[in-house]
Amino acid sequence: MPEEKNTVEKNKEDLNKDKSKDDKSEDKKEITPEEKIVELEDKLTRSFAELENQRRRFEKEKDEAFDYGGMVFARDALNLLDNLERSKQSINNDQNLDENSKKKIMDHIEIILNDTLTIFKKNNIVPVVSINEKLDPNKHQAMMEIEDDSKEPGTIVQEIQKGFMLKDRLLRPSLVGVSKKPQKTEEKEPKK
Repeated sequence: MPEEKNTVEKNKEDLNKDKSKDDKSEDKKEITPEEKIVELEDKLTRSFAELENQRRRFEKEKDEAFDYGGMVFARDALNLLDNLERSKQSINNDQNLDENSKKKIMDHIEIILNDTLTIFKKNNIVPVVSINEKLDPNKHQAMMEIEDDSKEPGTIVQEIQKGFMLKDRLLRPSLVGVSKKPQKTEEKEPKK
């Protein structure tokens, strides 16, 4: 036990010596008023720069929220267009309706569809052009390949679901069918 006390006392003495050395070095490093002014000016300049950067970042976020804040609503509203298109196809394929009724219903659906597209266009929501275009993975999603000699491979020949852009951002990709060269089936001669 006496050895432990001596060790503890030595540690305390060492700490006191270190503290007195630190106090002396602080006295030597005393800052002049000019240096203090330069240091404070630097801190002030950095603070102003940080505030300006933060202001710009908030301004950008505000503009993006204003421009793209309705993306979720717009994406959900695309279901309305899809359902109108499906209704048109369903009515055209319905054999139980007479031609006059079909025409009236189709005219009404067409009016609703065109009004919806006009509203979308006013809000910078435009369809993605697909048919006869080259497949662009940023705008299109290939769902199948269709053999076609007349088209260059990778050309879109069928649109399964229309894609839309909100300004310069993709709202929904077009689901498309892409052309490919027909596979040549070589008939093997039967071996004799």
